[in-house]
Amino acid sequence: MQYLHTMVRAQDLKETLAFYCDKLGLVETSRYDSEKGRFTLVFLAAPGDVESGGEKNAPKVEITHNWDPEEYDGGRNFGHLAYRVDDIYATCQRLMDAGVTINRPPRDGHMAFVRSPDGISIELLQAGESLPPREPWASMANTGSW
Repeated sequence: MQYLHTMVRAQDLKETLAFYCDKLGLVETSRYDSEKGRFTLVFLAAPGDVESGGEKNAPKVEITHNWDPEEYDGGRNFGHLAYRVDDIYATCQRLMDAGVTINRPPRDGHMAFVRSPDGISIELLQAGESLPPREPWASMANTGSW
């Protein structure tokens, strides 16, 4: 068995890609537009997975955008996407500076959660050992849900 991708739906493709690519740092690896089906599929990979993602076509996130408006809710009910990062504090600071709410700050130097514009929970995990607790993160409260 091999993990291939996780599919999430996007109401506003431009806003969703701005979050995943410009803010979170994923890379678009391919795109498919279906005139007949009236949808667009955009496949994204973490920078460290771009090479293997091209060879194996995995692991990726598939963003599905249906051209006809639909209401999506309950994004959290499927679980979350998880990414390992080199520096949890620097990653959270970069995201916060880009206007992303840190729903569960990395108080423990190991784990944080944010949400995409479509309500998808994203878990960020520190690579290797947890970093020592550091302010302002250590005393930052949770915001909303994740």
